[in-house]
Amino acid sequence: MKYLITQALLSACCLPVLLFAQTPAEQDSLYVLEVESGGLRPKVLHAEPLYIDLIRDLGARKGEKEWNVGLGLTDNQVFDTYEALVEYEWAPVDRLGLEVELPFTFHFPIEEGMSAPGSRLNSLKMAAQYTFLVSEEKSTSMALGYIHEFELPEFSMYGSTSMLKGHIFNPFLVMAKRWGTHYHTLLYTGPVLEAINGMDMHQSWQANFNFHYMITGTRNFIGVEFNQEFKRGDFDMVIRPQMRVGLADNLLVGIVAGIPVERENQRLSTFIRLIYEPGHRH
Repeated sequence: MKYLITQALLSACCLPVLLFAQTPAEQDSLYVLEVESGGLRPKVLHAEPLYIDLIRDLGARKGEKEWNVGLGLTDNQVFDTYEALVEYEWAPVDRLGLEVELPFTFHFPIEEGMSAPGSRLNSLKMAAQYTFLVSEEKSTSMALGYIHEFELPEFSMYGSTSMLKGHIFNPFLVMAKRWGTHYHTLLYTGPVLEAINGMDMHQSWQANFNFHYMITGTRNFIGVEFNQEFKRGDFDMVIRPQMRVGLADNLLVGIVAGIPVERENQRLSTFIRLIYEPGHRH
């Protein structure tokens, strides 16, 4: 009995030393193992972009949920645009993510006498995403998803026009790969079709490429999004360097800067995303 008690005490005393003695590579491996194992359905750890985010983690597991609050500012030539969003994501079953979002936009002229679009609740946004491929061996995941937006008019038009301005249809494909334990790449792409009541349909194509470096043993990362849009022979791209920092076990903040490649109308922009994961423990 004395021997067993002595061994237990020695183990308890040595455990902090062993944890402290772990190399960065060992800490990364343990963190990846923690996310991907646990006797649950296979899941690969990927860094999620902060501006155009995913509906849920790739390979989402039943019961996962997340609240997001976003605030942004864009400097245009004749007016400033402030954006805000509130969204809720959850996984009702393994690998299926659902989302409801309310995105707001507010416009203010830079100088008196200049005109600006009206402020509005842009739409009621609903989305689904299903991860159809999870390869632990190749650290790769792929998903198909669909976003539908019920577009709403400007606040000033309430009561004088239809409350449904139009629809936006956006099917998309996501392909992500983790290279080792630090480096993450992700492609999010698909067509965007906007049908405004009584008008023709507007078509464009999005191709968003992402690269991130995840900090050793944490969910913190630095990275960049390349948000590209192709529309009727026109090409626009905004480069968005970004970082994500954990404030608590279930609370993270993402900070994004926006740099347009060609300043036709839009100039520099900023965006902050607050991410709360109720029930998350790690």
